Amino acid sequence: MLKNPAEKYRPYTPISLPDRRWPEKQQTCAPRWLSTDLRDGNQALAEPMDSERKLQFWDLLLACGFKEIEVAFPSASQTDFNFVRQLIEENRIPEDVTIQVLTQAREDLIHRTFASLVGAHSATIHLYNATAPLFRKLVFGMEKADVIALAVRSTRLIRQLCEQHPQTRWQYEYSPETFCFTEPEFALEICEAVADVWEPGAERPMIINLPATVEVNTPNVYADQIEYFCRHFTRRQQVSISVHPHNDRGTGVASAELALLAGADRVEGCLFGNGERTGNVCLVTLAMNLYSQGISPQLDFSNMQHVVDVVENCNQLPVHPRHPWAGRLAYTAFSGSHQDAIKKGFDARKAEARWEMPYLPVDPQDIGCTYEAVIRVNSQSGKSGSAWLIEQNHGLKLPRALQQDFSQHVQRETDSHGKEMTQNALWQLFRQRYGLVPQPALALVDYKSESRQDGQLHLQATLLQQGTPRKIEGLGNGLLSAAAGALSQLLKQPFSIKDYHEHTLGERSDSRSVAYIHCLYPDGSGSWGVGIDNDVARASLQALLNALS
Repeated sequence: MLKNPAEKYRPYTPISLPDRRWPEKQQTCAPRWLSTDLRDGNQALAEPMDSERKLQFWDLLLACGFKEIEVAFPSASQTDFNFVRQLIEENRIPEDVTIQVLTQAREDLIHRTFASLVGAHSATIHLYNATAPLFRKLVFGMEKADVIALAVRSTRLIRQLCEQHPQTRWQYEYSPETFCFTEPEFALEICEAVADVWEPGAERPMIINLPATVEVNTPNVYADQIEYFCRHFTRRQQVSISVHPHNDRGTGVASAELALLAGADRVEGCLFGNGERTGNVCLVTLAMNLYSQGISPQLDFSNMQHVVDVVENCNQLPVHPRHPWAGRLAYTAFSGSHQDAIKKGFDARKAEARWEMPYLPVDPQDIGCTYEAVIRVNSQSGKSGSAWLIEQNHGLKLPRALQQDFSQHVQRETDSHGKEMTQNALWQLFRQRYGLVPQPALALVDYKSESRQDGQLHLQATLLQQGTPRKIEGLGNGLLSAAAGALSQLLKQPFSIKDYHEHTLGERSDSRSVAYIHCLYPDGSGSWGVGIDNDVARASLQALLNALS
């Protein structure tokens, strides 16, 4: 890289709009959406989709609720032409869906494009030509007047061909390609000239599409350009203003959102942002951003993983694990502090309350994700992550001190191999550390207790110590007190019960109970044990035995 990039690159000049209004606006409804996955996205693939994959993608877009879909560049290849014909001839286009096709401003290509659309009930012809100074001079060698004449001539031909096929509901879209680095006054001039020919209205709907063909400035500058155009275009009420942001600077989503505030009505993009170079704007991100603000995007991503699977299969490109809203790690927390906040959020949540959850702007279940993916445990995790998984998968609500104790064992385990700990491995470690194994070192066989007149409780129990039967007998002011006295003598180890908790596993009267016991020894060390049984007393006694094991 150059030490002084200014010697080679110069910044693009922002538009002057000191009285801009878009910063005070707030989005309150969804825009019109157009998916261009089957055209722009497909053109950006090293190996474009075959008919089978295109149809699979088409069906996905319909299922997601798209009503406008750019399906092909019919004059670019026979494959694209055939796909349009297949959709029409096989009656695959619902009555409320409009297909869109792209064409350059050449007479033969326009005729070829119309030939592909014969029999369509509703279609948009999308014409484009480049308008920026760099393209006028370097690529085409044309003056402004030549560029306008080309757009006007092509628009006139398109209108004539539309009128010759009245059985189709026609819509016209014009894009001054390279709009974002075209002089604002010239972009207005050419669009005015095109609109004068088309004469937009209810019978002849029109879209003016203002693309960020290559991102060359910050999103606020693009918003200024859109607002400037909307404020000065004389037929603003008769046309729909569309934007087609690319992502060269990584700000395609921000550009689209600010453009909507600036007056745009419609957004063109792709699912997960596929497209040339760094891609088009991601429509999934835009839609879910609206959803997270309580605005219905009018698109359905209830089964997000299915959407990801289909797109990955069709495009042969992976969706990044941390892609907003849809990546497999988009809702996952490994960090201990994040996990603690999320666990507290779920503990405090009431079923019918508004969604307020640390680190989770939407409920993952709304898009078909389970809570299992929310918290995962590795060496960076704290006590809450392990406790969350134990509770979610096995119903055990670990006391805080037990959470801390278990997290230390998990930390040692994950540090030893440096990898994520699976839910099954976590549960096996918990069982081994706290005695929930088929044959614990100290196992309760049976017990009998009775209260005496002096208020003491008398306990008799049979144990298996490493498989050997043992009898114990003790007195105390309660069951655990009596057991503690007897076990101190058996094990020749004084201890005290520092902490005790219990709860049922479920809400039925015959649900099993779980008990947690923390024992403290004279040297200051301690140990935890857990017991589960249909009888809460047996669960408590076994938890004590497991702690002492």
